[in-house]
Amino acid sequence: MVKIVLATLNAKYIHAAFGLRYLLANLGDLRDEAALLEFDINQRPIEIVEQLLASNPNIIGLGVYIWNVTPTSEVISALKRLRPDITIIVGGPEVSYEVDRQPIVQQADYVITGEADLKFAEVCRTLLAGEKPAFKVIPAEVPDLSQLTLPYPLYDDRDVAHRIIYVEASRGCPFTCEFCLSSLDIPVRQFPLPPLLENLAELLRRGVRQFKFVDRTFNLNLATSKALLQFFLDRYEPGLFVHFEMIPDRLPEALREIIGRFPPGALQFEVGIQTFNPQVAQLISRRQDYARLADNFQFLREHTGVHVHADLIVGLPGESVESFGIGFDRLIALRPQEIQVGILKRLRGTPIVRHDIEWQMIYGEHPPYEILQNKLIDFAALQRMRRFARFWDLIGNSGNFINTTPLIWSDTLSPFTEFMRLCDWLYERLGRKHGIPLSQLGEVLFQFLTEAKKLAPATVATALWEDYQRGGRSDQPLFLRPYLPAAVVTRREKSHSSVPKRQERHLAAG
Repeated sequence: MVKIVLATLNAKYIHAAFGLRYLLANLGDLRDEAALLEFDINQRPIEIVEQLLASNPNIIGLGVYIWNVTPTSEVISALKRLRPDITIIVGGPEVSYEVDRQPIVQQADYVITGEADLKFAEVCRTLLAGEKPAFKVIPAEVPDLSQLTLPYPLYDDRDVAHRIIYVEASRGCPFTCEFCLSSLDIPVRQFPLPPLLENLAELLRRGVRQFKFVDRTFNLNLATSKALLQFFLDRYEPGLFVHFEMIPDRLPEALREIIGRFPPGALQFEVGIQTFNPQVAQLISRRQDYARLADNFQFLREHTGVHVHADLIVGLPGESVESFGIGFDRLIALRPQEIQVGILKRLRGTPIVRHDIEWQMIYGEHPPYEILQNKLIDFAALQRMRRFARFWDLIGNSGNFINTTPLIWSDTLSPFTEFMRLCDWLYERLGRKHGIPLSQLGEVLFQFLTEAKKLAPATVATALWEDYQRGGRSDQPLFLRPYLPAAVVTRREKSHSSVPKRQERHLAAG
């Protein structure tokens, strides 16, 4: 009999509910009476309700995040109408702060705030014993990580074959960046390495080749970083891909040495820079050494095969569009393979709100709570920046236009200015930034480069054709044919690598 159902709505099917697997793994004697159900935000809430009720549970625990709070509210509303006798417990980062302001908290019976790995089991035992917790909002004590049962055996064969496998070696963050929930997780705590490495070895044995570490500061603890890197280096096989988040200005020689021994494409580092403006960084309590950051980027790009994914944020207090553009140009010069241009979000509980009055910060009222305008960037300018972020992802990050993208700013010192010009040009002609077929995007990019920038059609066509083939395509687009010599198609074998496709395209470009 299933008495407890753990469920959440993932952003996509390929994402696995890491937090719920911790809850299930740590249910102790209740584990055999519990089930885990995963859905995604594209499924209809009423159909999710049907599956949740199918096993007639006593308790339903729901993981709530910024991407699923709205449909999860619909699910809870229907559950309460149909089966008011079932106890609904919610938890997760979205409901761990500002609980008194949220309708979803009012709908649920109980809310567990914080890291609920052990607290959820405790609350379930109380409820199943016929008792009620003293309060609706139940804060979870920070768990001793050495006491947690690790969840990795709960990744089933379907997860191994089709989903991103999340892992972690630590929790918490030593920094206090005001836009980030991790700044509230102090201190940093390490999982004991021997049992973690045993579990990672078992995942490798089962065929896992992509590992995504969710640690906020992978390279903070040198001993742990070296041990993890050595573990994967010793077991490297073609197709292995390991993702880490790293502090941009901390890369000591001991780490450099081992990172440099990995084959190209095996490691991805997500590097959160967020701003190159020192005054803005000080405003949001972010500490980083820009000279060391640049030196680390130079090392990674010139002496390793690491795929570098760097982050910048639009809309921070004190950062104008011009200031952001200067930072973007600096980052382009450091040559990461990808630059994620994010729009500032007011995540619940973060101290970024202390700037609301001085910098006239206005955010969307509903998820994802993105900035709408502020003192330095009005709404129209922020809309342009949203289009910039989207088109940059389609063109600059995707790996579909690696040879073509540099042509956009080949005659200027400012990639930001010229890419913004392209964005305005594309939006004027297409009227949208989503649902654009790759072939159409390539054609309008060709038109911009040859008509607006007056570049030689043959030069642009050659770059686009090389990019087009990199994706494994051999059908020469009609709009390119007049500008290319007789088609010499470099046929590429279909890849069976487990490296993500976007990263694989960057790797193929060298």
